Amino acid sequence: MDIPRIFTISESEHRIHNPFTAQKYATLGQVLRMTPGTRILDLGSGSGEMLCTWAHDHGICGVGIDMSLLFSEQATLRASELGVTEHVRFIHADATGYIAAEKYDIAACVGATWIGGGVAGTVELLAKSLKPGGVILIGEPYWRQLPATENIAQACGATSVADFLILPELVSSFSKLGYDVIEMVLADQEGWDRYEAAKWLTMRRWLETNPDDDFAQEVRELLRTLPECHVTFTREYIGWGVFALMQR
Repeated sequence: MDIPRIFTISESEHRIHNPFTAQKYATLGQVLRMTPGTRILDLGSGSGEMLCTWAHDHGICGVGIDMSLLFSEQATLRASELGVTEHVRFIHADATGYIAAEKYDIAACVGATWIGGGVAGTVELLAKSLKPGGVILIGEPYWRQLPATENIAQACGATSVADFLILPELVSSFSKLGYDVIEMVLADQEGWDRYEAAKWLTMRRWLETNPDDDFAQEVRELLRTLPECHVTFTREYIGWGVFALMQR
């Protein structure tokens, strides 16, 4: 069980596997007004930066679930680095359908709503692990501008224009599910640059040390095409944010 190999290569040096920066996570932690001891479940926790930094800065405790063995190991190392191993733990497992035995104050899925088949299914899944009056965190892309063609959408990494909503429609969709949007923090283009551009150096270094790997040709082709694709399409068309929800 693991994620596709290209991610464990291109994002192996990432602490954050989405277009949020450390400053954006700090802002999100502040606006949620968490108190020490707040319990958080994070499905698709990646390398654990959100839980680890919030445990350090706000005294939260939590559990992260991620199907990447590399990222789960990195999360445990990060917890040790920040001295919060008694507060957070990370489990290498498929978060699809995961329901916690104990209820949490905050249930999060920040950028992996495929685990519930989309936003609506992921909100429904997270609610099953949430205390009454708890908060759901959803990280999700949206269109900054609607692509004029399906080819443009695909150049942005989507399968079709229908994959994402524009921001007003995304916010409205939460209301239709019966939730109040109580906070949001949005990524910016600098965040997209840090997420995407950081992959390029990692891929180049990997190619230098693995020239004969069977995967090298695919990595080389991606490195050739991704920078132009990013500045032409992803950076201009796709937004991303984390939305805090409470059930009405």
